[in-house]
Amino acid sequence: MDVFLIALFTQTNEVLASGIVIVAASILLYNLTRNLDNRVARTSSVVLACVTVTYICDVFIALGPGLGAYISTLRLQWVGIAFMPAALFHLSDALLATTGLPSRGRRRRLIRALYGFSAGFLVLAAFSNTLVNPVVLPPNLIDGRMAAGLRGSTLFPVFVFYTVFISSFALYNVNRARLRCLTRSTRRRMGYLQIAFLTPVIGIFPFSTLLGAGEEFSLLGLAVVNLTNIIVILMLLFLAYPLSFFGSRIPDRAVKIELLRFILRGPATGILALVTIVFTSNAARILSLPGEDFTPFAVVAVVLLWQWSVHLMLPRLEQWLVYNGEEYPQIARLQMLTERLLTRSDLQQLLDVTLGAVCDDLRVNTAFVTTFQNEEGRAEVIAAVGPARPDTQLFIDEADLLASNWPAQPTESGWRVSSWHGYWIVPLYTARHQTDSNRLLGIMGIQARAAEIDLSPDEQERLQRFAARAAQTLDDILLQAEIYAALEGLLPQFSVTRSVAAEIEFKPGHAAPPPQVTSDNGLLIDKVQFKEQVKAALKHYWGGSGLTGSRLLELRLVRDAMAANENNAARALRAVLKSAIEQQKPSDGERKVYSSEWTIYNILEMRFIEREKVRDVALKLALSEPTFFRRQDEAINAVAETLLEMERSASQTASTRTPLTPVP
Repeated sequence: MDVFLIALFTQTNEVLASGIVIVAASILLYNLTRNLDNRVARTSSVVLACVTVTYICDVFIALGPGLGAYISTLRLQWVGIAFMPAALFHLSDALLATTGLPSRGRRRRLIRALYGFSAGFLVLAAFSNTLVNPVVLPPNLIDGRMAAGLRGSTLFPVFVFYTVFISSFALYNVNRARLRCLTRSTRRRMGYLQIAFLTPVIGIFPFSTLLGAGEEFSLLGLAVVNLTNIIVILMLLFLAYPLSFFGSRIPDRAVKIELLRFILRGPATGILALVTIVFTSNAARILSLPGEDFTPFAVVAVVLLWQWSVHLMLPRLEQWLVYNGEEYPQIARLQMLTERLLTRSDLQQLLDVTLGAVCDDLRVNTAFVTTFQNEEGRAEVIAAVGPARPDTQLFIDEADLLASNWPAQPTESGWRVSSWHGYWIVPLYTARHQTDSNRLLGIMGIQARAAEIDLSPDEQERLQRFAARAAQTLDDILLQAEIYAALEGLLPQFSVTRSVAAEIEFKPGHAAPPPQVTSDNGLLIDKVQFKEQVKAALKHYWGGSGLTGSRLLELRLVRDAMAANENNAARALRAVLKSAIEQQKPSDGERKVYSSEWTIYNILEMRFIEREKVRDVALKLALSEPTFFRRQDEAINAVAETLLEMERSASQTASTRTPLTPVP
């Protein structure tokens, strides 16, 4: 019975050790890809890296390497063991700095010294026997393989004292950080962090060095190790929750949902697949098949069933764990909006299908749809099929003639087919805006199959249905373009983010002022948010919510420019933007299209002031579209930096500033 339990506990220990590697490595990757610019995320990644390295060595040992590799791997584990105390103290210092108590030099110097001590312990463990001493253990009772272990040597008590003292000091720092929390939620999260804070160092501490020979492979020793591993897995997941909020700019709700989905679809899937592999491959026979042959099927089945279960459970789990009763219906409506919205290419594909059906029905090979209500206010071919497509310039030249060919409102006699340059054209009306004076959206054109319109009554009826479908699709294209434009202008104006809220969640300390600019009215300008608002204002330069509703209107620059712009806030902001754009001109005189020095200014001028399309500007500047978008981001950032500098100067030298020239 003891042999069976030892075998079961040994196999369970292998699974749990692998599970810890999966969880620690997953959370480590989660931190590295999510908010690496945050100091807490970076230092917690060091802690997780120590755990990962240590347990990877455990997993390798479980594979039964040779005795020399076995001992070398045990020594390699000290990469994580030796650096863990320093990493924990480093994390506690980052937490204190986040709450407004950064190091004034002492803690920073101490951290460097601790990493130096840890490196010294690693060298002693890896290349000498003064810290730990390898011993050969009796053969394994299960398979008779040789095993080895490390036992404490002369300097091991020093390392024990170092670990206990530094870890306790780190826990004390976390308690200081918790006491500095002002809100209930931040205090609660810091409390969670305090509970699980010492789990990594306890989980990887080499307790086997304190045991007798072979005791770590005894029934009691394996039971304790398994229990410890289970606690480590749970505490690592528990630790990931409070750490995920630090440095995040998204709301708490989104952080919780993101973490929940990551755990269920990442670490949980990996652990289930691992458990399936271990217990099916070691089975003698399953469903009359050898265990190893059954394993691939079992793994695929378990992963698919788990992902299907997660898909079904997630909405209920999110509603239960994240949302309260009032929030969920609001979020559900927003999610419904994202599900119903189609991209422009989706809608154009639907138009292409409709035009293709028209061509098949009327036995012609070309059809097109044109709108009169694009953002430039001129005719534009939205979709076309067939080789005999009309020239775009023809629509531009005769847009007024085409638009005046039909009444603004559809009437019984107003729906008719007309001839135009070898095409039969049909008006397309919107079903929305019932009180609008102009509901004409555009036209649908079909290649004329005869000199005179010779549609039969049935063909006219089918063509009218096709036209109604094309009008509905075109209506959706224009409506969704308005939604995208509104979101593009409004989203940057939301000023309260998770990072802004974090600034008032802790007691004031001796932290250095954040890298922000203070406007004349005391407004703190977040640089990232400021650049988003500049981007929205430039895209809505000639009108739109990105300009008229912009928080840039609160700048002193804009208020001072209003007198020169008829006290119109939007015109004043446009003048300020124009001034910032003009400052991007190189000093070499004449404007050049292909000069790299003029690229930034040319993009700003052509794209936002002259309102040219991306494709046309990229073609004029001889840039690929990916390169164009990269340079456009550089141009927007340059304007934002110029505006920030202008705002600083305006606040400091208001009396000597000259008014900006009004712009139309």
